[in-house]
Amino acid sequence: MDSEDDMIYDEDSEGEVEIDSSDNEDFVEMAEPSSTQDKSEQEEFPFEVLTADKIVKFMVDCIKEVNVVVQIPPTVIRILLNHFRWDKEKLMERYYDGDQDRLFSEAHVVSPLRKDSGTGARPKKMTRLATSADSVPATCEICYITKSQKDMAGLECGHKFCSECWTDYLTSKIVEEGQGQQISCAAYGCDILVDDDTVMKLITDPRTRLKYQQLITNSFVECNKLLRWCPAPDCGHVVKVIFHDAKPVTCACGHIFCFACGENWHDPVKCKWLRKWIKKCDDDSETSNWIAANTKECPKCRVTIEKDGGCNHMICKNQNCKADFCWVCLGPWEPHGSSWYNCNRYDEDEAKKARDNQEVSRAMLQRYLFYCNRYMNHMQSLKFENKLYASVKLKMEEMQQHMSWIEVQFLKKAVDVLCQCRQTLMYTYVFAFYLKKNNQSIIFEDNQKDLENATEQLSEYLERDITSDMLNDIKQKVQDKYRYCESRRNVLQDHVREGYEKESWEYWEY
Repeated sequence: MDSEDDMIYDEDSEGEVEIDSSDNEDFVEMAEPSSTQDKSEQEEFPFEVLTADKIVKFMVDCIKEVNVVVQIPPTVIRILLNHFRWDKEKLMERYYDGDQDRLFSEAHVVSPLRKDSGTGARPKKMTRLATSADSVPATCEICYITKSQKDMAGLECGHKFCSECWTDYLTSKIVEEGQGQQISCAAYGCDILVDDDTVMKLITDPRTRLKYQQLITNSFVECNKLLRWCPAPDCGHVVKVIFHDAKPVTCACGHIFCFACGENWHDPVKCKWLRKWIKKCDDDSETSNWIAANTKECPKCRVTIEKDGGCNHMICKNQNCKADFCWVCLGPWEPHGSSWYNCNRYDEDEAKKARDNQEVSRAMLQRYLFYCNRYMNHMQSLKFENKLYASVKLKMEEMQQHMSWIEVQFLKKAVDVLCQCRQTLMYTYVFAFYLKKNNQSIIFEDNQKDLENATEQLSEYLERDITSDMLNDIKQKVQDKYRYCESRRNVLQDHVREGYEKESWEYWEY
């Protein structure tokens, strides 16, 4: 390094990652909780919102903390910490277990503690020999141009190439391939990683340097289990927690999400089932209706088959199956004799068994469509409710001709509750899809029904035109209804949490 200002993790670096930031408090003040359970969760799960400069500072502090103990170059520590996913304790435990050479080898760095045999000292990387050797010619093994030693650069592994080839190589890796923390030596077959000092010395283009810093910072956040990027569009903040858990966190931009999985906060369904649901929707939602109407399943291997001709004699094209069966009754084809186009074997046991299996498969598809349609309906309604804020704002302005500003806030509160209830209901259908029937699931469905009815009534109230002669009446109705919605939402969530604690829920493994 020529100066401290070139360090990738220097807090005062001119190339610091440019992410929009604001003067928010470290520990953000969350929106007013809608229930005592929400408030309790927020108090038990403290978090901090980091802006760009605080992300870099946190990374620097981690490196310094390890550096005080192990006393090796910061650039090497950064690579080691990345190897251990920024787990400082695990790194130091491995460092002092007595096999440091293996540690450095696994992290793809040359040990800064080794001594080269014969010379008694290791070569310095990235130095230009200030001796008469500078004028000794050397051939770059990339461009095969002969240059002086002072124009050559290399890593601790000993491989040297001309500075121009190094710059082109690093620029290609950073800009075109998007690599930052895993750029290896340019020599063929060498897996030693290029350190930050080397990159910042050889790369002079400001945009490439900034891109590299962004890649390193992103890697730091992605690897650290206590950090997560806010998933909201165009938000560059990071949420930092004390311990990892599936709890809601609120970014400075106002977006509320689950820290464990990064999805919108999805109480009452757990992250595991939400991930399976999202994958299933991505796989099934566009094709399930067409499949139900136009295909059947092979009675032997269950592969989905489309009939592309008039003949009812079907031969499964699955290479491991090749079953012959009748399209009409799904029974074996052999007993049908020469009845190529007419099936009169509807009562055969094997055909009946095949049809029963087919019915089970169709029933599973219908079950999925039932829950998927309701999930999508609430998702669509939630988008409309978010637009409702604009119309409610106009209503509140009109109502201020007859009421004070404080008195008309009940409308905004009602829309807040409506959106919370819509979101909760949306995820209850994910929860219900995987839930097996038992006494507790029946209670859950009753709570779900009550909340859904109350939510629809509240939505109707908010969409009505409000005249001056009905202000007091509609205000009372809206307040009563959103308080009831809050109550039913709390009852539903409490019941689900109680079921989790008592392990009352049983699931289908779809």
